[in-house]
Amino acid sequence: MSNTPEKSACCAPSCCGGQTNTAQTITLAVKERYGAVADSSLSSNDAGVHAVAEAFGYSAEELASIPAGANMGLSCGNPTATANLRPGEVVVDLGCGGGIDVLLAAQQVGPTGRAIGIDMTPQMIERAKKNAAGVENVEFHLATIDRMPLPDASADCIISNCVINLATDKNAVFREAARVLKPGGRFAVSDIALKKPLPPELENDLAALVGCIAGAISIEDFRSGLTAAGFTAVEIIDSKADLNAYAKVDGQAACCSPSMSDAASTPDLHTGLSALLSKLDVNEYAASVKVFAIITR
Repeated sequence: MSNTPEKSACCAPSCCGGQTNTAQTITLAVKERYGAVADSSLSSNDAGVHAVAEAFGYSAEELASIPAGANMGLSCGNPTATANLRPGEVVVDLGCGGGIDVLLAAQQVGPTGRAIGIDMTPQMIERAKKNAAGVENVEFHLATIDRMPLPDASADCIISNCVINLATDKNAVFREAARVLKPGGRFAVSDIALKKPLPPELENDLAALVGCIAGAISIEDFRSGLTAAGFTAVEIIDSKADLNAYAKVDGQAACCSPSMSDAASTPDLHTGLSALLSKLDVNEYAASVKVFAIITR
């Protein structure tokens, strides 16, 4: 999703000499922060990481069915639980991370289907491939989700889990999803959307951007963006999940898990996000949403 971990938890104008959060700045920060997470030891073996996944809809049985390293506490939902995947289908995961949803989708589409992961972070792709070793109906591509190396009308379903909010051009992502889907194809995504405008100090905070909050768009903009890209039957549902669950990962890193006792293994992403959550109730401004739509061209 550069190869060296980000050293600062904040590059907002308030703490980086007035630096503007340009698209390039945001993209670089996302790659660095998520690369650091991929290089860490975070996994379902850590109680806090496991708790985050369960808080956002994964069952203990699902988590036990895949390698522990596929889960790093980065989810805001479980798209494979609502995508209605069927044997033989081709499913594409936008921002696949360590492969948690690709591996669960691969189980559902079976040996005649295909689960494809797209991620722009080299370390995430490397980790996903390692987690998927021996699974024959999966593939991974190092690419951005607004320019996927996939043919037109080649997928039955597109899923994503808390990643579209990180994209700097969300309308381009919606258009690309529409291009890749077959006629009648489904868009089944879990993401963060805004219920009301963020306070300025949060909106301009880079830690909040890479932490999936400040880059989120409103529910109305999510709907209009999908519609403009050619999707129909757009439905956006507030899952009512508690976004403060992310603080559990930092708590795990601070005290309980031997694997996280080394400060070098604590990713700045979770540390910065936990600090953010300690300042305000993010649930007041944002929601974990389930997004459904169909392409009918």
